[in-house]
Amino acid sequence: MTPELAGGFFAALLIGILVGIEREKKRPAGPADTIGGIRTHALLALAGATSAWLGQALQLPWLLVVVIAAVAAMTVTRHVLWRHDGRDAAPSMTSQIAAVLVVLLGGLAATGHQALAVALAVTLSAVLAFKQPLHALVQRLGLDDILAGLKLLIASVIVLPLLPNETMDPWQALNPYQLWLMVVLILALSLAGYVGMRWLGPARGAAITGLAGGLVSSTATTLNFARDSRRAGPAANSSAITAGILCAWLVMFLRVMTIVAVLNPPLLAALWLPLVVMSVVSGALALRHYLAGAAAASTATASTAPLKNPFSLGAAIRFGALFAVVLVIVKLAQQQFPAGGLIAVSALAGAADVDAIVLSLSGRSAGAMRTVSTAWTAWAVLAALLANTVVKIAMVMLTARGDVRRSMGLASVAICSIGAAAAWAWL
Repeated sequence: MTPELAGGFFAALLIGILVGIEREKKRPAGPADTIGGIRTHALLALAGATSAWLGQALQLPWLLVVVIAAVAAMTVTRHVLWRHDGRDAAPSMTSQIAAVLVVLLGGLAATGHQALAVALAVTLSAVLAFKQPLHALVQRLGLDDILAGLKLLIASVIVLPLLPNETMDPWQALNPYQLWLMVVLILALSLAGYVGMRWLGPARGAAITGLAGGLVSSTATTLNFARDSRRAGPAANSSAITAGILCAWLVMFLRVMTIVAVLNPPLLAALWLPLVVMSVVSGALALRHYLAGAAAASTATASTAPLKNPFSLGAAIRFGALFAVVLVIVKLAQQQFPAGGLIAVSALAGAADVDAIVLSLSGRSAGAMRTVSTAWTAWAVLAALLANTVVKIAMVMLTARGDVRRSMGLASVAICSIGAAAAWAWL
């Protein structure tokens, strides 16, 4: 016996034991409504491993199929006998399917795919063990939630891979894949924010959505929250929504600081104080609104309007179209401005995408743009950040409703003015 063969049979035995423990713990004290426990499933896995190995050794590929058919026939017979035995209900088909899968996984482990077999066995055990939470999740889902999830899957899994990942316009600005990726991002953030607020409450859900969304796109996250406040109307938790937006802005500042630190440490020496100041102001304001949102949620009355799924494909497509227009304008401006207009070009580019211009400025300052001082490059990065903030607050003012506009207006003035003052004093 080779070590590989022994390892395969040992993995098959572990698979049977793993699934068998879960099945035995689920079996009630009375008449069993599951197919066996730890011993039965260990034997099933070894039967699958033995038949698969013998099938390979004796050139009998049908041997494993016969064993699987025999196990399936026994489970079906037990199911039928249970029904004719005067029981209230037959055992769940889950037990029968799990027994057949254990045989298959045992055969998979014995044929040299131990890692895959064990991983699938762990997945099978998790699905079996989390029966109640999974059923509770399905019960909480509405038809709108299911349709929204299907639309997101269609947009991301079917439509996105079909789009060309290259620029298609005369200005070399519009990439269909990237534009649709932005649409998918808006849809995903909308759905994630809804799920977070529904499961964790308005304050915690909005904060977590803002932090996660800020890692990808603070602009898209801001727009998503602004739309939420408009849709919810008077019932919106304005403090929680404001906290979510500010969390996304905080992550943006930290992300820019990280990019500069990795690509160009000398540039970070000129930028760290303004970036830290804007991060601290954003974080402090986010914490203040988070606490206010949590307090408002705890005192909300039962008459508050129920939370509805905000998923909107049309709104996401409209944002993608607007983003495309901004990209074209930025590209034209970059082509027309002379090299001396670094700050103006950076501001225009930052209005569309902060990461792209920060990556460009960090790399160029370290290498190609040696004629531009570090201080001017730092001002260009700050101009991109401030322009992006102005665009986002404009989105809030045009889209949001209620106290969100007032709170975010004051917050943006504080962040921009304090950050600009810190930059002026430092640079």
